[in-house]
Amino acid sequence: MVKSARLVICVDNSGYEVSLERRKIYVAIPDAKAQKLGQLRVVDESGEDYLYPEGMFVEAELPQSVRRAVLQAA
Repeated sequence: MVKSARLVICVDNSGYEVSLERRKIYVAIPDAKAQKLGQLRVVDESGEDYLYPEGMFVEAELPQSVRRAVLQAA
């Protein structure tokens, strides 16, 4: 897993109900070009990374031990 990956929580899956689950933690992969366009590269339910609007997610602020466990499970 990418060391600089962020953990985000989906708060809105409108239009992407098959790909994203609300209230679920996802791994967001750094993508500067996508960020400039207001997009976030997220590994979704398919196991692949796709671009989604940033507003659909909030940053998951977790203790380091929990973050590590989540990333290891991904």
